[in-house]
Amino acid sequence: MMQVGGPLLRDIHQPPPPPWWPPAPGWWLLMAGVALVAAALFWIRWRRRQRLLASARLFDNAVAHEVTPVAKIGAMSELLRRAARRIDPDGDTLSGDDWLRFLDKGLATPVFLTGPGAVLRDGAFRREMSSAEVDAAHMFARERFIGWMTAR
Repeated sequence: MMQVGGPLLRDIHQPPPPPWWPPAPGWWLLMAGVALVAAALFWIRWRRRQRLLASARLFDNAVAHEVTPVAKIGAMSELLRRAARRIDPDGDTLSGDDWLRFLDKGLATPVFLTGPGAVLRDGAFRREMSSAEVDAAHMFARERFIGWMTAR
C-alpha cells in the first residue's frame, strides 16, 4: 500500500557546532604572535633595568672606593666626563663654567652651575672639602650619570 502524497518528511537537524577546543590554526598563530610580542617587551624592559642597575652600581662603587671627599669629587667628575662622550663626542673636553652648563643642559632647574653641583668645577683640585658638599653633589651627579648612560 502506498501513501498518498509521498514519503513522510522529517525535520532537518543541524549538525552540532564545532568545538571551541582545539582552536583553528589562525588562532594558534595569533596566540604565538601575542606571546612573541609579550616576550620581546619583557626582554626590552629587563635589559633597560639591568643597564640602569649596572650604571648605578658602577657609579656607587667608584665613588665609595675613594676615601677623601676631594677624591670622591674627582671620581664623580671622571665618571661624568666618560658619560658625556655618549651625549657629545667633545663633551668631556669642556672645563669651568662651560662644563657645568653642559651638565645642566636639559635639566628643568640648573643644579651644577648655580647649585650644589658647582663643586665639580674645581672640587677635585682643592686641598680640603666638607663631606656635606660632596653629599649634596653626589645625588645630582649620580642622577646625571645614570641618565646619560641609559640614554639612547
